[in-house]
Amino acid sequence: MISSRLRTLPCTTDRLRKTFMAPIFIKTVLISESVDPRCKTILEENGIRVTEKQNMKKDELMAEIKDYDGLVVRSATKVTSDIINAANLKIIGRAGTGVDNVDVDAATKKGIIVMNTPSGNTISAAELTCALLMSLSRNVPQAAMSMKQGNWDRKKFMGAELYGKVLGIVGLGRIGKEVASRMQSFGMRTIGYDPITPPEVTASWGVEQMSLEQLWPQCDYITVHTPLMPSTVGLLNDETFAKCKKGVKVVNCARGGIIDEAALLRALESGQCGGAGLDVFVEEPPQNRSLVDHPNVISCPHLGASTKEAQARCGEDIALQIVDMVKGKKLVGAVNAQVLASTFSQESHQLIKLGEAVGAVLQSCATSSKKMYKHVQITTQGDCMKSATGYMTSSVLVGLLNHESGCCPNLINVLSLAKESGITTHCASDGAASGMCKVEIVANGSSYKASGSVQGGVPVLLELSDSVFKQPVSLTGNLLFFKASASPQLLSSVAGLLATEGVEIESYSAPADRTGDLWYCVGVSSLLRDLSALKPLVKEAAQLTI
Repeated sequence: MISSRLRTLPCTTDRLRKTFMAPIFIKTVLISESVDPRCKTILEENGIRVTEKQNMKKDELMAEIKDYDGLVVRSATKVTSDIINAANLKIIGRAGTGVDNVDVDAATKKGIIVMNTPSGNTISAAELTCALLMSLSRNVPQAAMSMKQGNWDRKKFMGAELYGKVLGIVGLGRIGKEVASRMQSFGMRTIGYDPITPPEVTASWGVEQMSLEQLWPQCDYITVHTPLMPSTVGLLNDETFAKCKKGVKVVNCARGGIIDEAALLRALESGQCGGAGLDVFVEEPPQNRSLVDHPNVISCPHLGASTKEAQARCGEDIALQIVDMVKGKKLVGAVNAQVLASTFSQESHQLIKLGEAVGAVLQSCATSSKKMYKHVQITTQGDCMKSATGYMTSSVLVGLLNHESGCCPNLINVLSLAKESGITTHCASDGAASGMCKVEIVANGSSYKASGSVQGGVPVLLELSDSVFKQPVSLTGNLLFFKASASPQLLSSVAGLLATEGVEIESYSAPADRTGDLWYCVGVSSLLRDLSALKPLVKEAAQLTI
């Protein structure tokens, strides 16, 4: 069956640069909040134009953002899906840790990297946590306020030592680790919970890991250091407070909502909770003042990262991370594009080009017979591809989905786009010595297969649906694939037809086996205006530009 549709998949150098996101080209950045001046300086020193506009309303930001490749924010700017869809961004940089003010799913779907500064405010947040723990133990803020009111109430502010007490740390990342080391110096026993960090790792910094069910009843103090996500919303609630020691004191310098505020107030009023140190709230600033006004609550206006050092570090870090990415050195802090972390090498660039080109060939051939593919199997072979399976899978899918209407696939969004299209993928790696990528797509019960490799720095096609080419097909330029029975007159007949259409043959690759219906490939000077012109000579045909 000959498709009359022209299948042109432009994969020029610029297109490839947009597709495999290393390096990314960032020319303009908007900074929408007060960020340390070093951020702007570093970006400008590396050839990136920077505009600073603060306190913009949503409509103003939506109108402004269209002109920029990158956006740098702190926590005040709410980067909603509306803003993301109005933009042509390549990166959203968060000068800080949490990214709950950014719609990461919307950014991912549009192929935009969301980057934070994972260590910029670690020390500042850890120190504030320790300050609140100490303040809760000795009632320091309340005593200071009483003194300012002219009182001298020594008995009213009787405290307790931290020495010998048990501190439960929920979330054992960078901040949790720093809190543990500092509070151990007060003689506290540190226990904790984390679903990711291995127990043997936390044991090396003196934190015994256990389940939350084991942790709650042991703690004199609890501090939370987790992201805000569905699994952590209301982590401390009526049920968990009931499992804790009576009088337990809690600290939240992470995100509002991890501690259920209504449950906390009930626990404070009943005495089940003896005090709380809160730097964050569900609503900021909180309109409901019940917790803020409670005598056993010490509250701060989200000061976790509010130190000169943290702000300087976060502003500098986000700029340096963007510059390193643009220069193709490394990727740090990308919260939605982990697949890109291993693509910063010349070898990975070549393999990504291979994956995309093989996917484009299969897409073109499958479309020629009007079959919609629903399953994709990718197999990598050889030591050089052991670490490449992730980005090879994504790059193949980019080639396969590049023709979709309204679809702009890249390595960031292509897995979600494939899922939306009903395509299931399976990737594997085997121990064969050759550095090869094999792809099979299943369409309406039929399958198309292709295998390729990189030879001399150029991606080549070795096989197409059981047709093994004598001479590997260089996957570059204008390519015409056709399926036909072998005959001595085939090439001359195709060449004659192409000549009448004003198309010259520049290369020719035939299958090694000459029996049955097989695939051939010719490199041509230009694509045919109408593939149906080949109908008298071949059974299937497809063409594309790589």
